[in-house]
Amino acid sequence: MPKTNGLIFDATKIEHCTQRIAYQIYEANFEQREIYLAGIVKNGELYAQKIKTYLEDISSLKVHLIQLVVNKRAPLSPVECSHQLDDLKNQSVVVVDDVLNTGSTLMYAVKYLLEVPLAQLNTAVLVNRNHKKYPVKADFKGISLSTNLNEHIEVVFSGNETGVYLS
Repeated sequence: MPKTNGLIFDATKIEHCTQRIAYQIYEANFEQREIYLAGIVKNGELYAQKIKTYLEDISSLKVHLIQLVVNKRAPLSPVECSHQLDDLKNQSVVVVDDVLNTGSTLMYAVKYLLEVPLAQLNTAVLVNRNHKKYPVKADFKGISLSTNLNEHIEVVFSGNETGVYLS
């Protein structure tokens, strides 16, 4: 039985937001020939794939998808990347995650990527919760939610349960 309790966004709304974010990313990078979407494993990577699909439909950009592994329980652990950092030198990169909560995950991902000079670095999230502890913001976001710290946001990208849920 599909989840419905606490549904904020359904699959259609996610697709509309994703398409809008793809257009915004393209507008910010229209002078580039290629772009790297760095999805934070696991849901950030899935969301980056969705953005990639739209970007390839609306632009001539060569879109590369890379994955970043940030240990959310121990963020000072080394970040793992599916590509060599030198591949990103002087490139435009967008770090993608599903939910921006405190900003720690994005902050450590950005810190890792700044080890090489980049042409441009942006961030994209589906949900911005506005509970930042770090000075990082989402350049491209689907929705901003003012929630309390006891509430939990879950993003599901599979089957008929696809949606954003608040519990």
